[in-house]
Amino acid sequence: MLPTIAWDDDQIVMIDQRKLPAREVWVRCATATQVAKAITTMVIRGAPAIGVAAAMGIALEARRSRAAGTKQFTTEFQKTCDLLAATRPTAVNLFWGIERMKQTFAEAAAAGASVDELKTRLRSAADRIHDDDVASCRAIGRFGATLVPDTACILTHCNAGALATAGYGTALGVIRGAVEAGKRVSVLADETRPFLQGARLTAWELVRDGIDTTVITDNMAGALMRTSTIDLVVVGADRIAANGDAANKIGTYSVAVLAKEHGIPFYVAAPMSTIDLATADGSGIPIEERPEREVTHVGTSRLTPVGAKIRNPAFDVTPHRFISAIITERGIARAPFDASLRALAGQASRA
Repeated sequence: MLPTIAWDDDQIVMIDQRKLPAREVWVRCATATQVAKAITTMVIRGAPAIGVAAAMGIALEARRSRAAGTKQFTTEFQKTCDLLAATRPTAVNLFWGIERMKQTFAEAAAAGASVDELKTRLRSAADRIHDDDVASCRAIGRFGATLVPDTACILTHCNAGALATAGYGTALGVIRGAVEAGKRVSVLADETRPFLQGARLTAWELVRDGIDTTVITDNMAGALMRTSTIDLVVVGADRIAANGDAANKIGTYSVAVLAKEHGIPFYVAAPMSTIDLATADGSGIPIEERPEREVTHVGTSRLTPVGAKIRNPAFDVTPHRFISAIITERGIARAPFDASLRALAGQASRA
């Protein structure tokens, strides 16, 4: 696997996901402002990945600081956190990553750490967040593999793979885990309009892994559920409410409704950092509206007439009643999700 995001001396490098699969281009970020722009413009995307990027961006900016004392350094740190928190509103992992960095800062400051010590602590915390995400994805893959039949056709929507995380992936982690367990797997990848994460990114990852992959347009999913053998659906998530309602890439809700109608298990794979127990249900999840151009154009070619109104919500919310199970690095949660997710969160806090 290519690394989604990594350090290179005092810079952060990330693969430009807007250019895939045609070109593998690496973007270098020397400041937190550049990291924030990379998140906003979707150079890097995927809920866990942008949480990691935010943490690394904070550590990067801290290392650049010339603050003479902790008071000035604290002011700069808070501004950096605010900058990165303003990038994308739906994925709770972004705010989780920032909060972990804030917690590290607060604990170190309370212990009387100097500016240099704070910089070191922040870099170490960002590295742990990165490495923990990869470990979490691999655990999700192991748990999820138990839900996959020995021979299976899996439908997925959007990209919840290595590119959407620090490595390995959540939904694609389940697929990779099943393959590593010796199961024979084929994948149907929804193209995922308008940004085409499925057609461009999911297919690119799986083909590189040698996994049998077929790209379909989003409006083919229902027909293929009725006429073909699809054994399960697995998707990622950007935020999961306390009751199990899950926000994911626009179009996920439609796939979940269709899966329910056809008796196909619908699984959500996500790390504990995606679970937002402070949000009671999906109605409290903010939905990001992306730029109109993502809908009106493909590359430089305009698809829609000038003057037509455009909507581009980036996410939708799948109610928990359509979800068969939620796969996390701590185990598999099933209904009632308000109890099972809290039990897993409690397990995580005791670990």
